[in-house]
Amino acid sequence: MVPKRLLGSLGVGGPTVDTVLDAGAARPGGTLSGRIELTGGVDGHAIEEITLELVARVETGPHGDGPDGTGPYGNGPDGDGEGGDGEGEGVVVFGRHTVGGAFRPAAGERRGVPFAVPLPWETPVTELRGRSLGVVLGVRTELAVAGARGKGAPDPLAVAPLPAQEAVLEAFERLGFRFRSAGLEYGRVGGTGQRLPFRQEIALTPPPRYAGQVAEIELTFLAVAGALEVVLEADKRGGPCADGHDALSRFTVPHEGPAASRDWTDLADGWIRELVEHRASYGSHAVYGHESGHRPG
Repeated sequence: MVPKRLLGSLGVGGPTVDTVLDAGAARPGGTLSGRIELTGGVDGHAIEEITLELVARVETGPHGDGPDGTGPYGNGPDGDGEGGDGEGEGVVVFGRHTVGGAFRPAAGERRGVPFAVPLPWETPVTELRGRSLGVVLGVRTELAVAGARGKGAPDPLAVAPLPAQEAVLEAFERLGFRFRSAGLEYGRVGGTGQRLPFRQEIALTPPPRYAGQVAEIELTFLAVAGALEVVLEADKRGGPCADGHDALSRFTVPHEGPAASRDWTDLADGWIRELVEHRASYGSHAVYGHESGHRPG
């Protein structure tokens, strides 16, 4: 159980909450469940609404704002955090669910409110085989009491990859790629069906056979109910591309059914070969995608 969260904006003696998530990591597109342990304040105010927010710590762009100029890092309605003209980080809300309310606890009364809310399919992955990737997600509880709203500090949210996502990452590992870092970056990948306002980027260093062609591969997963889109980007953050553009490739595979039924290593090897070949043929402006899960003829 996490430490009790004091909702100070509701005033001294207001209600307090513990948000307790069920054991184990959640998965993208799955259900996040748990319960909220609420203790009534000294004045016994009515709880009008209990809301859960899914939040993520996201890197801002060079201007620190979203596309509307207010962004989730300034005083916009979708988040809070740092603003300004330089790069930084901010908290982005990527899900909001009302899970209870419309009751009046007595002073000091303790009441449990169970919840089960859906996670977006594009929810970032925070761990792989139990190892943290350094991505920060959280669940934040908000109470509405007597017309005022108070939020607690976010509780950590652990998200494990879908079987297909894990299979792709393991395939790259078998090919000799090594995990360098993972982060969340504000913005969308053009030409995709991305729904969240940010994307997860997993940076991989190539094995020796590719080291002279690409300095780094960045991988982004964009999942939907029946398919997984894998976006690969070469040489981001300063490779040999003189004009600052990067080679980008997109591949779509179904993620339903057993992941073991597909040769993921051969699949990933084909993706990398194609990315490198197109980058060499068309230069750093190469942007292309394939809707099949294999190398085209």
